[in-house]
Amino acid sequence: MANTPSAKKATRKIAARTAVNKSRRSRMRTFVRKVEESITGGDHAGSMSALQAAAREIVRAAQKGIIHANAASRKVSRLNARIKALKA
Repeated sequence: MANTPSAKKATRKIAARTAVNKSRRSRMRTFVRKVEESITGGDHAGSMSALQAAAREIVRAAQKGIIHANAASRKVSRLNARIKALKA
Protein backbone atom coordinates (compact mmCIF):
# COMPACT_ATOMS: atom_id res chain seq x y z
CA MET A 1 0.00 0.00 0.00
CA ALA A 2 1.21 3.50 -0.82
CA ASN A 3 2.55 5.42 2.17
CA THR A 4 3.97 8.65 0.83
CA PRO A 5 1.76 11.42 -0.53
CA SER A 6 3.40 11.16 -3.96
CA ALA A 7 2.77 7.41 -4.09
CA LYS A 8 -0.86 7.93 -3.07
CA LYS A 9 -1.28 10.52 -5.80
CA ALA A 10 0.34 8.17 -8.32
CA THR A 11 -2.16 5.42 -7.47
CA ARG A 12 -5.04 7.88 -7.93
CA LYS A 13 -3.67 8.94 -11.32
CA ILE A 14 -3.22 5.34 -12.41
CA ALA A 15 -6.80 4.52 -11.39
CA ALA A 16 -8.14 7.51 -13.32
CA ARG A 17 -6.14 6.64 -16.45
CA THR A 18 -7.21 3.01 -16.23
CA ALA A 19 -10.87 4.06 -16.12
CA VAL A 20 -10.47 6.30 -19.16
CA ASN A 21 -8.58 3.63 -21.11
CA LYS A 22 -11.19 1.01 -20.23
CA SER A 23 -13.94 3.32 -21.51
CA ARG A 24 -12.09 4.01 -24.76
CA ARG A 25 -11.37 0.31 -25.34
CA SER A 26 -15.00 -0.56 -24.69
CA ARG A 27 -16.19 2.14 -27.11
CA MET A 28 -13.86 0.83 -29.82
CA ARG A 29 -15.05 -2.74 -29.31
CA THR A 30 -18.69 -1.62 -29.53
CA PHE A 31 -18.06 -0.01 -32.92
CA VAL A 32 -16.24 -3.12 -34.15
CA ARG A 33 -19.11 -5.30 -32.93
CA LYS A 34 -21.58 -3.21 -34.94
CA VAL A 35 -19.53 -3.82 -38.09
CA GLU A 36 -19.36 -7.56 -37.42
CA GLU A 37 -23.11 -7.75 -36.81
CA SER A 38 -23.75 -5.92 -40.06
CA ILE A 39 -21.43 -8.29 -41.93
CA THR A 40 -23.19 -11.29 -40.39
CA GLY A 41 -26.52 -9.83 -41.45
CA GLY A 42 -25.29 -9.54 -45.04
CA ASP A 43 -25.89 -5.78 -45.29
CA HIS A 44 -23.10 -4.42 -47.50
CA ALA A 45 -24.08 -0.73 -47.40
CA GLY A 46 -24.65 -0.82 -43.66
CA SER A 47 -21.33 -2.57 -43.18
CA MET A 48 -19.49 0.13 -45.10
CA SER A 49 -20.99 2.96 -43.04
CA ALA A 50 -20.35 1.05 -39.82
CA LEU A 51 -16.76 0.43 -40.91
CA GLN A 52 -16.15 4.13 -41.51
CA ALA A 53 -17.29 4.93 -37.97
CA ALA A 54 -15.35 2.00 -36.51
CA ALA A 55 -12.17 2.89 -38.38
CA ARG A 56 -12.23 6.37 -36.84
CA GLU A 57 -12.60 4.88 -33.37
CA ILE A 58 -9.86 2.30 -33.96
CA VAL A 59 -7.42 4.94 -35.20
CA ARG A 60 -8.28 7.17 -32.25
CA ALA A 61 -7.62 4.28 -29.87
CA ALA A 62 -4.23 3.77 -31.51
CA GLN A 63 -3.38 7.45 -31.18
CA LYS A 64 -4.30 7.38 -27.49
CA GLY A 65 -2.14 4.30 -26.92
CA ILE A 66 -4.99 1.91 -26.18
CA ILE A 67 -3.86 -0.45 -28.93
CA HIS A 68 -0.72 -0.55 -31.07
CA ALA A 69 -0.82 1.30 -34.40
CA ASN A 70 -0.11 -1.90 -36.34
CA ALA A 71 -2.91 -3.70 -34.52
CA ALA A 72 -5.28 -0.88 -35.43
CA SER A 73 -4.28 -1.06 -39.07
CA ARG A 74 -4.68 -4.83 -39.07
CA LYS A 75 -8.19 -4.62 -37.54
CA VAL A 76 -9.39 -2.11 -40.13
CA SER A 77 -7.82 -4.09 -42.96
CA ARG A 78 -9.40 -7.37 -41.91
CA LEU A 79 -12.83 -5.83 -41.44
CA ASN A 80 -12.55 -4.22 -44.87
CA ALA A 81 -11.55 -7.56 -46.42
CA ARG A 82 -14.60 -9.24 -44.88
CA ILE A 83 -16.87 -6.54 -46.29
CA LYS A 84 -15.32 -6.91 -49.75
CA ALA A 85 -15.85 -10.66 -49.58
CA LEU A 86 -19.48 -10.01 -48.63
CA LYS A 87 -20.08 -8.04 -51.84
CA ALA A 88 -18.46 -10.66 -54.08
